[in-house]
Amino acid sequence: MAAFIGVRCLTRVLVAAPNPGAWRSLCTSAVAHAASRSQAEDMRVEGAFPVTMLPGDGVGPELMHAVKEVFKAASVPVEFQEHHLSEVQNMASEEKLEQVLSSMKENKVAIIGKIHTPMEYKGELASYDMRLRRKLDLFANVVHVKSLPGYKTRHNNLDLVIIREQTEGEYSSLEHESARGVIECLKIVTRTKSQRIAKFAFDYATKKGRRKVTAVHKANIMKLGDGLFLQCCEEVAELYPKIKFETMIIDNCCMQLVQNPYQFDVLVMPNLYGNIIDNLAAGLVGGAGVVPGESYSAEYAVFETGARHPFAQAVGRNIANPTAMLLSASNMLRHLNLEYHSNMIADAVKKVIKVGKVRTSDMGGYATCQDFTEAVIGALPQ
Repeated sequence: MAAFIGVRCLTRVLVAAPNPGAWRSLCTSAVAHAASRSQAEDMRVEGAFPVTMLPGDGVGPELMHAVKEVFKAASVPVEFQEHHLSEVQNMASEEKLEQVLSSMKENKVAIIGKIHTPMEYKGELASYDMRLRRKLDLFANVVHVKSLPGYKTRHNNLDLVIIREQTEGEYSSLEHESARGVIECLKIVTRTKSQRIAKFAFDYATKKGRRKVTAVHKANIMKLGDGLFLQCCEEVAELYPKIKFETMIIDNCCMQLVQNPYQFDVLVMPNLYGNIIDNLAAGLVGGAGVVPGESYSAEYAVFETGARHPFAQAVGRNIANPTAMLLSASNMLRHLNLEYHSNMIADAVKKVIKVGKVRTSDMGGYATCQDFTEAVIGALPQ
């Protein structure tokens, strides 16, 4: 486990801050729910890295099945400890949340699907997904938006990174009715967390050999809240003279991403803007099915799709694109210092896409999720 300990230490260095905190299903059948109990109690596999798996809702379980099939074929030394947490399938409770948290805290690494948040208000403003991220202090969400060789979109050869603060901002779950028919939603911006995400962005740019960081804001209107975020980014930027620093207003950023996305390298922004830009940028290279993502705290790493969609209308139809989840799983293996297996899986996925014979419907093809998974397995080195 020495390699595992080493990579965890490296991760801590990446997000070190003045006041670091802990780092951070629409399940398709009752059978999957019942199976989760025994899976969560599986004996540890000798020499394997334990990883918490949370399939999530919508097509999440199907995508996780693809990951498990590819890992098995590639003989990846990872043992998944599977749990289920869902607000839409009556599989969410304080007890289940604590079980998931306990597993994640013990393993330090997790791979998760989208936990769907119902729009109906049932007395609790914070969703289980938000509560999970807060309890683990998963403050930094990273989405690497990169064109896939052989798959042409309106903009090709894109390579940019979106870094989003995801523990405060508009997603603070602080809403109340101050007067009849008047709802106040509080946006929380703190110096500590703004400095922390800014430092994470510049450390990431330095470590990955990136040349520019763009802080995205709306300080011209939200002069105090976004003003503080922008001020913190400017202060941190002074500590990194070799990294070019720019600022851009969020609405202009959306337009610039559509017109000329090549001008961007690393973008850092508050919570809501990051959620929007993640999805916009994913659309530039093929959509939610092809972009991986990850979230970090000082101690934990969670791997997921870059654009979080349950794709509930596709459940049971075998049409979901597993590319994003497989690439995210590959990134997870790199985090675990399993470089060989990480590269093997990523190369196989990209080879299938480049050849172009097996593509799911979102990429203009007719292949099923299972077809694509089998093609990736077939592309693995023998």
